[in-house]
Formats: sequence, C-alpha cells, structure tokens
Amino acid sequence: MLAHLHSWRYILVMYNWKSCLICFGVFTFKKKYELYCSPFWCLNGLSEEDVRGIMARSVCAKSAFELWGHGQTHTELRTSLLNYPSENMSPFMHKDSTYRINVYTFNKTLAFADRIKRIDAMEYLPFKGTVSLKSPQHIFCLLEDYGTDPNNIPEHPDYIYFGRWIADGQRELIRSHSVKNRHFIGNTSMDAGLSFIMANHAKVKENDLVFDPFVGTGSLLVACSHFGAYVCGTDIDYNTIHGKGRSSRKNQKWRGPDENIRANLRQYGTEKMYVDVMVSDASKSVWKEAALFDAIITDPPYGIRESTRRTGSHKDITKPPDGIYVESHVPVSQAYHLSDIFTDLLNFSAHHLVMGGRLVYWLPVYRPEYCEEMVPLNPCLQLISNCEQTLSSHTSRRLITMEKIKEPEELDSLAYLADPRFSPYQGHNAFREKYFSGLNKRGKENDKSDFNG
Repeated sequence: MLAHLHSWRYILVMYNWKSCLICFGVFTFKKKYELYCSPFWCLNGLSEEDVRGIMARSVCAKSAFELWGHGQTHTELRTSLLNYPSENMSPFMHKDSTYRINVYTFNKTLAFADRIKRIDAMEYLPFKGTVSLKSPQHIFCLLEDYGTDPNNIPEHPDYIYFGRWIADGQRELIRSHSVKNRHFIGNTSMDAGLSFIMANHAKVKENDLVFDPFVGTGSLLVACSHFGAYVCGTDIDYNTIHGKGRSSRKNQKWRGPDENIRANLRQYGTEKMYVDVMVSDASKSVWKEAALFDAIITDPPYGIRESTRRTGSHKDITKPPDGIYVESHVPVSQAYHLSDIFTDLLNFSAHHLVMGGRLVYWLPVYRPEYCEEMVPLNPCLQLISNCEQTLSSHTSRRLITMEKIKEPEELDSLAYLADPRFSPYQGHNAFREKYFSGLNKRGKENDKSDFNG
C-alpha cells in the first residue's frame, strides 16, 4: 500500500532495481488504470525476504501484506479467502499462536462499531490461536478502497483486500529528518522524503562514496549517510559552505557559529560518514581524472531561489604575479546557463562515476513545451528513469536517473556538446523567465476575471 497516490512514479524505479538484482518480479493489476489511480499494488513473484528488503528502504510505501483474498464485495472476498490454500494459512493460525485483525480504509473513515462488525464477519476463517491486541505474533489486515475522490465517497468500497502484514515502509524517516527540525537549513534545502527517494534511485549502499556538486546545505548528503555511504560535496557559495550569512529561519537574522553541513550529520548520528565539503565551481573540475564516485546526486540551481553563477568574467582582468591571489580575494562570477550546467554535470559524471554508478538530478521544465526528447543525454550514461514532480500549472521538475555504461572517449565530448536537447536551456535564466511569465500570465487572467465579475 502506497502512502501517496503519486508515489508510484518513484517506488517503481526502486522496485525495478530490486527485481533486477533478484532476477524476478512482475506487476499485476485488476484494471489498466490502477497503476495511476490506486494506492494498492498487487505484486507477484517476490519472496517475503525480498519484500522486507524493499520496505527497509522505501519511504513511499506505507505497508506490505501477503495477499490471501480480494474482491469487489465482501461476498467475493469470502469466496476468494475460502479458495486460498489452507497449507499457506495454517502456519499462522495454529492454536499456540497469537494474532490481531486490523481494518484500514482509504478515502473513508469507519466508525469503531463498523470496524468491529467487519472483524466479526471474518469468523469463517479458521483462526485457532489467541487474540492479542498489544503484542501479537501475526497481524492480519482488512483493506477497503473507496476510490480517490474525497467529494464523492461511495457507500460501499470499490475493492477489498485481506492479507497478512509483512512490513512497514520507512515513512518515519520523513518525520525524523524533517527540514523543520534540522539544525542547518537554507532557502532550497531538499525535502527529507525527496532526499531519500533520490538516494534510493541512486542505489546508495553502505561504504559507497557519494558526491553532490551543488551541495547547498547538504540535505542529500544527510539521506545518503543514513544508508551508510560516505558523503562529500562542493558549492560555489562560500557563505553556505561555511555556514555564514543570513539565516533562512523565521525570527533569526544570522546563522549561528555551529550551523554547517557537518552539524546536520552529527544531529542524525552519521558524522562518521562525513568526508568533507569545499568551495568549488562546478564548471571547473578540481578532481583528478579518475572514476571516484559510486553515485552523484544533486539538485542544480534553476535561477528561481538561487542564482546560477560560475567563476569568470567577460572583462580582461589582470592576474597577479605567479597567479597567486591574496587571502581576501573574491573571484568574479558570471552567468551560468542551465544548458551549460547540465552539459558540465553529465560530462563530469561520465568521467568520475565508477562503471555502473548512477547520476540522479532534478531537471526543471516548462510543461507546455516539454517532451521526453528534451532530457539531456550523454553517450556514456544510460537513462534509467524520468519521474515528474509538478510545481505549478505550467512548471515541473523531472527526477532524472542515469547509469554509467561505458568509459568516455574523445568523440563523446563532441557528441554531447552538439546535442540539440540542451537548446531549451540556452540563455541565462531561461527557465526563470518562463517560470515567471507563467505566473504573470495567470495573474493577469485573474485580474481580468475579477474586473469582468
């Protein structure tokens, strides 16, 4: 059972990753549209161990059950349950066992008395054990789906399921790692849930080395360190890296002396996974030419809340003798086009990811113009998934997951530089202009309707 209707986009990738590792796993649905419309998924071919492995990582899935019976009515459910093999039931129903039955509903709240009636109606099942509400050995669940329209809730459920509870997902991580309670945050700190989703898409595991070239306040590093990966990052903003400047918190003007990325990892008990962060320009790599990282996970700036800048100047500036700057020198910055950001990011990943390593990043799009052909590609990186998060009626961002499939060659650099896929992002603030043009257009339409009204 999914915690959110839109979670299917993200968990599907994780499921594919898991099924790829174990070599089996097939989706089955009662109706074609259920993949998009129902929070309930029916999976075939997975062992209980496989399910527990998925649920140990997923923040999208709420719970997993072994399905014993299902139907559109309680009569159909009863028939389905009575046809379920008794040898599969008996290990969980013998007289020495303890159990509990829970009733869950989606899009409707049942009175306590109605829940009891539904439990009593399950008396046809051969339970021989003892009921234990506090600490049962086995938990069974009756799940009723009342559709997705909160304004038109049917009297009877659209579909009913019954099964044995196996495991819960990691929804608690979203609460425990909430940005609201984090020690060091910024204007663009990534939501905890999305951070863990990105870590799962990147297949982050214990002892991996993960890098974020636009690290900001390190939200993605926090999620990756939770799964046992060593983390590092860079950012062009000196104040953010060093935890200086104005605070993003309400009623706090300046950041405190201990506000930094390392303090965030210390807050969650993963400081030992912290490698380091440093001030660096993503357009000018400071790393040696080698495959260093198991995963690169990042959220590049779009020019909305954070500016897109890189070091450099259009003017002729005289360099000091021997190229040595004084300690107080502040590099001049210039516009960093989104097209250049993605070109550099994919090129960097092709050179510095290990074979099979993954790049996971967000791609902002203007929805009226978007098509799948606009997603930037690189000859060394294979596109694994492309998931949408809607931001407004006219903008969204795509979570792009890519995997390194070959080492870069000289001809590859020419291929991606000439790729027309980068053209929609040409020009400084290209996405920013479209973002605000949509807002202004909508505002004018609202003003016009108010005037006519």
